Amino acid sequence: MLVNILWPVVPAAIAIYFAYFARRDLPVWIFSLNYIAMVPSANLLGFAGGELAKKLPKVFGVLLETTLTSVVEIVLFMVLLHKDEGGNLIPVIQAAILGSILANLLLCLGLCFFFGGLRREHQSFHEAVSEVGTGLLLVAGFGLLIPSAFHSALSGSPSNINISPEELSHSTLVISRSTSVILLVAFLMYLFYNLRSHHSIFDEVLELDEHQDEDREKELKRAKLTLTECFLAIVISLVCVCMSAVFLVQEIESIVHERNVSDNFMGLILVPLVEKAAEHLTAIDEAWDNQINFALFHCLGPSIQTAFLNAPLAVLVGWGLGKDMGLNFEIFMIVLVVLSILVVGNFLRDGKSNYLEGGLCVLIYVIIAVTTWYYPKVEPQGIKLAHHEA
Repeated sequence: MLVNILWPVVPAAIAIYFAYFARRDLPVWIFSLNYIAMVPSANLLGFAGGELAKKLPKVFGVLLETTLTSVVEIVLFMVLLHKDEGGNLIPVIQAAILGSILANLLLCLGLCFFFGGLRREHQSFHEAVSEVGTGLLLVAGFGLLIPSAFHSALSGSPSNINISPEELSHSTLVISRSTSVILLVAFLMYLFYNLRSHHSIFDEVLELDEHQDEDREKELKRAKLTLTECFLAIVISLVCVCMSAVFLVQEIESIVHERNVSDNFMGLILVPLVEKAAEHLTAIDEAWDNQINFALFHCLGPSIQTAFLNAPLAVLVGWGLGKDMGLNFEIFMIVLVVLSILVVGNFLRDGKSNYLEGGLCVLIYVIIAVTTWYYPKVEPQGIKLAHHEA
């Protein structure tokens, strides 16, 4: 509820965007206000999605809620793809894909473990949630790593390998598109597993979690949104989120080039923090109330959806638009994601969490953020090829 105090920023962000046409010196204000404006909008989207989820079967409701909040990320990717010219925004999209996974795994899950562990010695979660989640994330990390590893292994052009930079880039792009199709198939399998073949296990786990809710009595007495109110709130929040996303993206290039902000820091840290605000707030609140399995769903689920749906969707839409959007990430960044998956998987292995594990995850995220701030600007692949040809 405290996030609602930011709602006055939403009309201010819209107004200053249109004022920009009269004055051309407001990119930082437009970016900052729309960045803040996305938080209450995303929070309303998450709240309305949560209210709608309570009227549906448990697992289906949680997955639908995750999908609704992922709309923010998808909108940002699509707008960035549309705005891209000559590959200038591709590094931002690629960094945002990895940053979204990192934000959920290290920051969000870490804060859930930390705040949930402050009120109790430890929290126990069901192995079905943690094992399936970490297994899927390992597969996702492997799938996202392959194109980058392929390009990195051959970019040195050893003497016994005859391949030009143009051929290497084309082959990497084909591998990225093929991998994206395969990841989408994996996502459909994940949905079938959760919603059809094994839904009873997860329904039982989440039902038990509801009874462990320390605010259960207060929650039952609270007035609920009707179905019509849920849809109305979702539509309003989606409109606000999409407007803020479009206005914010308009200024990313200006911030990156004129303010010397690394495109990796923009994509890996700044963009994921605001696009995942709703899920983070929801998950932390659930962990605080001892609903740790719900919190895990809201941390691992969005990461899985980003890797298996949102990233492949960005690649395939870029393909349709004639953009060279691929999964050839900076090797430094993709290694960070794979290592983070391994660290989180190790913490989840014993089925228990405490504030120490949560604090360590957050500290790792802070280290990554500091390092990314000093990471040099990435030159788009198309520009590299042009220089090479010259």
